[in-house]
Amino acid sequence: MNDQRLIEKFITTLRVEKGLAENSLQAYRRDLRGLAASLEGAGRSLLTMEREDLVTILGKLKEEGKSDASIGRFMSSVRQFYKYALTDGVTRQDPTSHLEGRKAWQTLPRFLNQAEVEALLQQPRLSEDPGIRDRAMLEVLYASGLRVSELVGLRINDIDLDAGHLTCFGKGSKQRRVPLGRSAVGYLHQYLPARRRLLGDHHSDLLFIDPQGVAITRQKFWRLIKSYGESAGVGHVTPHMLRHSFATALLANGADLRSVQMMLGHSDISTTQIYTHVTSDHLKSAYERFHPRS
Repeated sequence: MNDQRLIEKFITTLRVEKGLAENSLQAYRRDLRGLAASLEGAGRSLLTMEREDLVTILGKLKEEGKSDASIGRFMSSVRQFYKYALTDGVTRQDPTSHLEGRKAWQTLPRFLNQAEVEALLQQPRLSEDPGIRDRAMLEVLYASGLRVSELVGLRINDIDLDAGHLTCFGKGSKQRRVPLGRSAVGYLHQYLPARRRLLGDHHSDLLFIDPQGVAITRQKFWRLIKSYGESAGVGHVTPHMLRHSFATALLANGADLRSVQMMLGHSDISTTQIYTHVTSDHLKSAYERFHPRS
């Protein structure tokens, strides 16, 4: 059963068994259709969604500026749906079951440590032009903390390799300039000749392309990074996870919150502050493991 039919079956159950008002039913439908659309972009469905997928989506909602009340209502819709799905025997797992503690939208997906990042970056085959492109995309993503939509939307003129930075347009078409590290710059230099070969006789002003200048979609990059994560042995990896890893690494190594906010393109610094919870938890865990008087 596809997601849309499943949602409508759930809505019918709410209407018949609980007698909910039409406005409430529309809210449930809107929340679940939004969830299904986000999952489809990641190659998932309502019945294959895992906890980490849901946490990623919640983090993105918070990043987009959704209020706690709005996200709370969304979570209520999702929980009710999976309660129904379990009771009806449609699924055996509830990805919301372990999100009851602190606010789920303040919980980040697992970020990658340095060893895991290195293992992921090593996966593309540099003997092939698409592999060179993929390595450059991963390097840029980790070096800049871009959103996946910003990454695939980069234009060739958006990068300045001599200055070591890129310019991107984020939420609300807000422009920001983000530094690139030496490694990302190096792989971009290596990618540009490969790009010309991929382009052939075609034209595109996009930076990252498939053969004949075909644009790389968000969905394709989700599949690519998922495949590389699995081959690297680091589990299910999403583009957003590298964005989280970028921010967490900066703060853990002493970067100030305002600078990280600017690089991530957050309009509200309270959204960036969520990363301080991660670094604090990480430091506390390290202290408890290694300090002799912990």
